[in-house]
This record gives sequence, C-alpha cells and structure tokens, in this order.
Amino acid sequence: MGKLVVVPTPVGNLEDMTLRAINVLKSCDLILAEDTRTTGFLLKHFGIETRMQSHHKFNEHQTSIYIAERIKGGETVALVSDAGTPAISDPGFLLVRACVEEDVEVECLPGATAFVPALVMSGLPNDRFCFEGFLPQKKGRQTRLKELAEESRTMVFYESPYRIVKMITQLAEFMGTDRKASVSREISKIFEETIRGTLSELIEHFTAHEPKGEFVIVVEGKSK
Repeated sequence: MGKLVVVPTPVGNLEDMTLRAINVLKSCDLILAEDTRTTGFLLKHFGIETRMQSHHKFNEHQTSIYIAERIKGGETVALVSDAGTPAISDPGFLLVRACVEEDVEVECLPGATAFVPALVMSGLPNDRFCFEGFLPQKKGRQTRLKELAEESRTMVFYESPYRIVKMITQLAEFMGTDRKASVSREISKIFEETIRGTLSELIEHFTAHEPKGEFVIVVEGKSK
C-alpha cells in the first residue's frame, strides 16, 4: 500500500524548503498541486520532474476518494499547496479525511506555516492561542466577531490586502480601538514587515500605506 504525504512548501523564501520535502517530491509517484503553475516554478528550481495533477478547493470533493483509492493501490502521493502547509486555510482536509476513512497511511512533514512566525514576532502571549484563518465574508461573520470579542486567548487571522483595512476596522468595532495587535505581511520574503500597535493605530497605518502582500493579523485576547 502507498501513502499520502502532506508536504509544506515555503511561504516566501525558497531556502525554507527542507531536504526531506525535496526528496519526497522527487521520489513520489504523483504530486497533487493547488496550482500546477505555481508548484511548477518550485519543482523547476529544485530539479524535480515528478508528474503533477491539480487538486484544489473546486475539485477536491470529487477527486479525494478517487485519489485515496489510487494510494490504496500502491501509489505514494504528495500533496502541496501554493505556499505553507496544505489543509491550513488551504485544500487538503477532505483528502486527508478520505485517506483516514480508507485506512490509508497519512504522513505530514513539518514545515512552513505563515501564522507561526507572525505569532512569535507579535510579542503577544502565545502560550495559548486560537487560529481563526479567514473569517466568513458574509454569513456568520458578525456573529463570529461578537463571539471572539470575549475570547481571552491571543487570536490569529489571515486576510488579503484588499480587505485588511476593513478587517482591522471591524476588529476595532467589536473589540475596542485600544486592543493591542500585530500585523505581519510577506513572511520570509524581501519586503517582510511587522507592524505592532493598537487596532486604531493599525487602521491609521494601513489607511496611509497601501496594503500589499498576504497578511497575518494577531490580536490580544480580552483581559480577564
């Protein structure tokens, strides 16, 4: 029987790719990629010629059981996303679940995840935290924000540059403008930046400076 190997890829700097991850991608039978064009650049950089197949949020419902059956038949399949660890705010969960239900071995390599360095660099308590990823865009968003306003643990969110000001503004509305927070962007890339302050200060900063890159927002929990 083969196995599914979940392989984290760099969130920015290609030097963050591990030797183990490279060897898995070179030796497996098939690489499932969120975007084959993006992964193609990575494979070319490291001289990896393994065959790829698309596996993304629009087709994973249909293909997960089929892939699990192929692995059960003896293939070793590697799963990658565009950046970071698959299934963390990226496709992958459905395939992992299908493999588990089919008694197929699943292995996840340790590696890059954007929220970990952002959390550490925030300077906010990180002994206990909750990861929220991307909040719902419409249905349930305000309800979740209201619930999180009472959360005592440090909170971690993902957001795009197009919605970052709106997101911080909503956090301030529900949690108070003086709540401390940290915003990191372009983790491990040339223009990596972390801005710390109150939510009101962060609103002011990103209103004055055009947001660029992918963002991780870290917000302190409510004081007990």
